[in-house]
Amino acid sequence: MTKPRVYVTRSVLPEALDLLRSRCQVDVGPSEGLSEAALVEAVRGADAVVATLLHLSPAVMEALAPTCKIISSYGVGYDHIPVEEATRLGIWVTHNPDSVTTDTADLAWALILGVARKLHDCDLTVRNDETPWGVTIHMGLRVSGKTLGIVGSGRIALAVAKRAQGFGMRLSYTGRRRNEAFEAATGAQYMSKEELLASSDFVSLHIPLTEDTRHYISTAEFALMRPHAILINTARGPVVDEEALVVALKEGRIAGAGLDVFEHEPHAHPALRTMNNVLMTPHRGVATIDSHVDMGESSAQKIFDALDGRLPQNCLNPQARKPGAV
Repeated sequence: MTKPRVYVTRSVLPEALDLLRSRCQVDVGPSEGLSEAALVEAVRGADAVVATLLHLSPAVMEALAPTCKIISSYGVGYDHIPVEEATRLGIWVTHNPDSVTTDTADLAWALILGVARKLHDCDLTVRNDETPWGVTIHMGLRVSGKTLGIVGSGRIALAVAKRAQGFGMRLSYTGRRRNEAFEAATGAQYMSKEELLASSDFVSLHIPLTEDTRHYISTAEFALMRPHAILINTARGPVVDEEALVVALKEGRIAGAGLDVFEHEPHAHPALRTMNNVLMTPHRGVATIDSHVDMGESSAQKIFDALDGRLPQNCLNPQARKPGAV
């Protein structure tokens, strides 16, 4: 019996695909991804797709339409997948919100501490044996007891807030509406966006990218923030207006930024690359072996369910159903 064919749009850890390979033929794209034309040919005839950050264009979706049952986003985000188009074509779309929580929250905290304590500069000082050490060089900011403002109240936001409790921080949060469960778990105070920005020492972003959240933080928002405030973004790059961020940093409107995501990936704004008060990582929120294995196994189980005609967990469009199983 021919195995169902699954296409993975970019290479991932081999062990993350072990479960999927136990039942399916798995073809994997290169780490840099394919051109649109090449991707169209690569996905043709696939029964399922594991989608990393590579955007799935209308042409790719049309190539998938005759055979594909499910597109499983490898991570929690799915702005690279046209969900409405998938629904029209009868293709389920899923994501993996549970697999990324712990490691993304850990990285957000690494950035908080790294920027606050100027770890980039400290590391360079030790590496350059000619740089003098001194009592007052690279003076940072205390984190304990300060106010952390969290934008969002989902799984990752909650994990970040719980870590902040260990630092004795005051917590506030904002979002489209109050989240009483989030408040009960963290003691965080709900505020308007403007109130949170004006009162926080650290602001950490944990919201999806939508048309409403694009440039959620821009010139007007930076004008509200404290001059010693630090902005952390492990969500999606376009949530922050990078041009406005550069201006805010140059003019001292905020003290620093920790960024794992960027507006025009895989490139950061050239000015950001020259600033020593910016700590950057190349979209590494889930870059742990544990997380990748979790995501691979989670995607595999969702694909197995779809191939068997069952509605998979974390389905974004349950109304898009192709009857029958492979």
